[in-house]
Amino acid sequence: MIPGVAADFSADTIVTTIVKAVLIIVFLLTSVLFAIWFERKVVARMQLRPGPNWHGPIGLLQSLADAMKLLLKEDLTVTRADRVMYLLAPMISVFCALLVFAVIPFGPSVTIPFTDYSTPAQLTDFPVATLYVLACASIGVYGIVLGGWSSGSTYPLLGAVRSTAQVISYELAMGLSLVSVFIMAGSMSTSSIVESQTALWWFLPLAPAFVVYIISMVGETNRLPFDLPEAEGELVSGYMTEYSSMKFAWFFLAEYIAMINVSAVATTLFLGGWRAPWPLSMIGDGVLNTGWWPVLWFLAKVWVLMFFFVWVRGTLLRLRYDQFMVFGWKVLIPFALVWLVALASFRWAGLSGVTRTQMIVAILVVFALVMVVLWLWPQRKAPDRAAADGAGPEGGGFDAFAGGYPVPPLPGQALPASPRARRTVPPAPQDPPASPADVDAEETR
Repeated sequence: MIPGVAADFSADTIVTTIVKAVLIIVFLLTSVLFAIWFERKVVARMQLRPGPNWHGPIGLLQSLADAMKLLLKEDLTVTRADRVMYLLAPMISVFCALLVFAVIPFGPSVTIPFTDYSTPAQLTDFPVATLYVLACASIGVYGIVLGGWSSGSTYPLLGAVRSTAQVISYELAMGLSLVSVFIMAGSMSTSSIVESQTALWWFLPLAPAFVVYIISMVGETNRLPFDLPEAEGELVSGYMTEYSSMKFAWFFLAEYIAMINVSAVATTLFLGGWRAPWPLSMIGDGVLNTGWWPVLWFLAKVWVLMFFFVWVRGTLLRLRYDQFMVFGWKVLIPFALVWLVALASFRWAGLSGVTRTQMIVAILVVFALVMVVLWLWPQRKAPDRAAADGAGPEGGGFDAFAGGYPVPPLPGQALPASPRARRTVPPAPQDPPASPADVDAEETR
């Protein structure tokens, strides 16, 4: 029994561990094939199209056909690429993505059919398992960075730089949202966190942190509307531009495994893990939370979150890069910090013997003080348009070509008025309205 861990791995042997690891890899690979079909089918239905419907029953073998096509395509290597890093980059992304599920609990202890052998439905666990998940996600971005840099091309390098900034921005918000769970559960072990949600799933009392995590996980996995590292419009697929055949397939595989990973982490930390939903959990004194039933509940929750990924992709448009970074640094991270400080304060107050009435009074007082400060805060005046217009050539506004390359205006700057707008065409002269006498004369004529 590992201290600080709810699951008991004392009966596991080396053979058991190897079998679990192989089953996890098989599960992830088959889940990716299903996820690709699932995404195409859902987006097609949202766009009133049938989607994959030719290969296999309802098109289920379409993903397998695409995988075989990538396997048989010609494998090209860019002449100017750093060959070692060029080949190593996709392997890093896939390897780090496969590591996360080592600490994800699929269920409690299960009994192997036709035997009396029981083992936790989890490969392993340790007191800082959630930090291990964050570490794997952080190292996985090196595959993207090295893939873009080693290609020896401009667009992949820009995609790699974007990816670095993106992961730093949204991983901070994600980590802050997970700290809320650590405070309430009192542990960073995944099995212990699931055990702490016996009476109440953490997404209810920690709803702000759950929202921050949901937004951050979309940005962390480079999915729409946050797919800036591989934006097709301006980067022509970004860091994957110079990859083909199976090397491209590895990056593609890593992206979908990362989606499954963050969905599994959200399920484990916020949605009760493998526990059945509330009405079902009361049947037969929790009989649906024993045996192999929990594996079903865990997979159902993961695929609900996967549907959320697909729904967001089919609904929202890609953000601009400046909007993306402003949202991460100026909205998500400050909000996560304020929520974390508030949660830690009330958690400390509760452990110190402060009553619930005193907490409510303290909340009302703090809220009133914040509203007074916001009311008295001096309003920032809008920038002087005349001064901004005078910054460019001939007082006509911001000079976008001052440095030799066209750049967009920064806040407080304004582009000059269009020369076409200044060319006002005078209206054509109109004849005065005819009098009734002229009308009568014209009719008589």
